[in-house]
Amino acid sequence: MRSIGSLERGVNVKSGSGFTLIEIMLVVIIIGVLAAMVIPNMSGRGKQARISAAKADIGANLMTVLDLYELDNGQYPTTEQGLSALIRKPNSPAVPDNWDGPYLKKKSVPVDPWGKEYVYVCPGARNTDGFDLYSLGPDGIESEDDIVNWVDENS
Repeated sequence: MRSIGSLERGVNVKSGSGFTLIEIMLVVIIIGVLAAMVIPNMSGRGKQARISAAKADIGANLMTVLDLYELDNGQYPTTEQGLSALIRKPNSPAVPDNWDGPYLKKKSVPVDPWGKEYVYVCPGARNTDGFDLYSLGPDGIESEDDIVNWVDENS
């Protein structure tokens, strides 16, 4: 029996408060529907993000740093010196006289988003007056999905 005080205060005395099984199932179904709509839209974004990161590394970051190296030393690092020349003064010919590095803040040679080293060739086979710089892409082998610093005339 309810007391008069609880009725006057507007307190609803109800036994067994909580969620019913139907309410819980409805929430689970709603979450499932939302996940079914969102997950397909997100799949493939990781691959796109990695490709964009590799393009940014090659097209802006590494090319800019290599251009700075070339401004200081009159030439780009040789293939043998590689991208390591951006961190430590090379000892192999042609040893740069005006090396003013390290040219990379992290003081380590960056790897592509798939954990592989960028390929650096100087003088380049495609950029004969400069260098070829590329990532082997998601598959890790030389193929059509490579991210490169040259314009392919066949494209």
